[in-house]
Amino acid sequence: MLWLVAAGVLLVIEMFTLTFYLFWLTIGAVAALLVSLVWPEAVLLQVLAGALVTVLLTVFSKPLVARFRHSRGFKDMGTEIIGRQGIVAEPVEPGRYGQVKVGGDTWSAVSGQVLAKDELVRVIRRSSTIIEVERWEDFS
Repeated sequence: MLWLVAAGVLLVIEMFTLTFYLFWLTIGAVAALLVSLVWPEAVLLQVLAGALVTVLLTVFSKPLVARFRHSRGFKDMGTEIIGRQGIVAEPVEPGRYGQVKVGGDTWSAVSGQVLAKDELVRVIRRSSTIIEVERWEDFS
């Protein structure tokens, strides 16, 4: 049962990060769950099965993902956001997250500046789900 809960929690977190690494951990937890159904007392075997599945998926998926990313016609939507204008939905302060709307999407945002609600900003960097922004007129 513990493996099922772990898989569920990891899957929910993966939906927010979109990295696929937690997805491989989720599948590893499911593998451990399957082992636990056959050998409920073999905790070490469960952990080893989950770890092995996770490592194998991570190692073998990297070349596939790299090939996919470099294929003709692939567009990484994340890089297209850099340089775009946004509007502050929730104030941003140094060291604290705020929210910025870019196009139709709302992003968690950080900045080295204090940015008030409804202020125009430019996206200068993007990680998986967080963007870094600066005041728009600083770039004009």
